[in-house]
Amino acid sequence: MSKVRVLVGTRKGAFILSSDGKREKWDVSGPHFAGWEIYHMKGSPADPNRIYASQCSGWFGQIIQRSDDGGKTWHQPGTPKDQPPPPPGPPVGESNKFVYDASEKTGKPLTTHQWYDGTQHPWEFKRVWHLEPSLTEPDTVYAGIEDAALFRSTDGGQAWKELPGLRGSDTGPRWQPGAGGMCLHSILLDPSNPKRIFIAISAAGAFRTDDGGKSWKPINHGLRSEYIPDPNAEVGHCVHHIAHHPSRPNTLFMQKHWDVMRTDDAGDNWREISGNLPTDFGFVIDVHAHEPETVYVVPIKSDSEHYPMEGKLRVYRSRTGGNEWEALTKGLPQSDCYVNVLRDAMAIDSLDSCGVYFGTTGGQVYASPDAGNNWAPIVRDLPAVLSVEVQTLP
Repeated sequence: MSKVRVLVGTRKGAFILSSDGKREKWDVSGPHFAGWEIYHMKGSPADPNRIYASQCSGWFGQIIQRSDDGGKTWHQPGTPKDQPPPPPGPPVGESNKFVYDASEKTGKPLTTHQWYDGTQHPWEFKRVWHLEPSLTEPDTVYAGIEDAALFRSTDGGQAWKELPGLRGSDTGPRWQPGAGGMCLHSILLDPSNPKRIFIAISAAGAFRTDDGGKSWKPINHGLRSEYIPDPNAEVGHCVHHIAHHPSRPNTLFMQKHWDVMRTDDAGDNWREISGNLPTDFGFVIDVHAHEPETVYVVPIKSDSEHYPMEGKLRVYRSRTGGNEWEALTKGLPQSDCYVNVLRDAMAIDSLDSCGVYFGTTGGQVYASPDAGNNWAPIVRDLPAVLSVEVQTLP
């Protein structure tokens, strides 16, 4: 019987939840890296024992951790495997070295981006928001960082090199930070075309490369954002998350800062699919493992009130690719619930009856073994959940 491993990143450490294919009883391992913010953990599709984690501290900086045994043990790539786990301090030596490139277009370092008041500010390296392992190579992994840039490692996370065409594009100087910073938070790899990658930046928009990262195209036509000077601008839109189904990589779904959107032409044109949602503000969006037209969102009240409407925690599902949505509530609290579900805090396994998982800022991780019809908390009282990923194991 297949097994399931759920990787949970929180404000104060990482947790690994394991179960068999029935998904009724769960073992909890953790906290790993106790006291550190774990922005994201994700396993390699090419090697289920390979897991990458982003370990971060506002005081002590950024570390990349790697496990080669399914999360039982961890080490910083580039340091000896028998070295003790790091204290809450900065990285050791040259490990996890992120190297910025000069612009491919100018041959000069890119130094500025736009701030809220229109003035120019230097690019900074603050944290890694998202790690996306290659679909085929365990040692290749992408990192989306703040300030918005895309990095790649081909040696299992020891050394990182920027894909400079993204920030070096003509639009780069016009990007602005969202409320959570200027983060590159979504990375989608096209399984049918290894040179195509989709990314999203808050608050710049969505972008696509068709040549392996050398050049990038803004893909924001059809997005409208009320609070920017030009609502139809090429860049400047606050995209919260994007998702697609591997069998249909040209169809993307987006949760934006207001509006749920869809494209069927790889981002060249978007249309709104918010339909009958009670509110179209939220952070997370995901797609059913076997039904490319079944989509999940978790609406919250507004951009200033980050909690469910009426205190009722509801996942909404559309089986028609948008517009028609149903509330999924069985097993979820329907009164006095004021948690949020962040952009990377939902994942879906690939078992026959696919499981859906999401974590909350209240420290609960909920699971549905039947695609959202019934829910139950598989762990409670964790620190605030930042990310949830799932591995379906042999």
